[in-house]
Amino acid sequence: MRLVIQRVSNARVTSADEIVGQIGTGLCVFLGIAKADDKSKAGLLAEKMGNLRIFEDDQGKMNRSVRDVGGEILVVSQFTLYGDCTKGNRPSFTEAAPAAEAQRLYEIFVAQLKALGLRVSNGRFQAKMAVSLTNDGPVTFILEA
Repeated sequence: MRLVIQRVSNARVTSADEIVGQIGTGLCVFLGIAKADDKSKAGLLAEKMGNLRIFEDDQGKMNRSVRDVGGEILVVSQFTLYGDCTKGNRPSFTEAAPAAEAQRLYEIFVAQLKALGLRVSNGRFQAKMAVSLTNDGPVTFILEA
């Protein structure tokens, strides 16, 4: 699993001209799932991301988690995170998980975040989406398991 995490002041995802997910201060997370991924990776990354201290404390140091600041999380599936661009000019997606398995693990990941008591919104799996966000910092991290 590969996560691109952006600290945001707001984020929104629309699909077919409908807002399907929206948050204020928090994390916008793009989630890619590989063929070799499983439920344990989803749990591990949900726990890690939920506790990741990337929000500033009173001294301006990154010392608070999304939970500490009362933030929200917007999770957007993005199979292109497993696009391989090393050969030719067209990406290969052979490492990305098949859609049914990716959706299952995506839903497990979201459920794990909710089980941690986090407020979570999400995009629409396997749909064409438009994501709008204001990156706060800018702060962006990549997590993999």
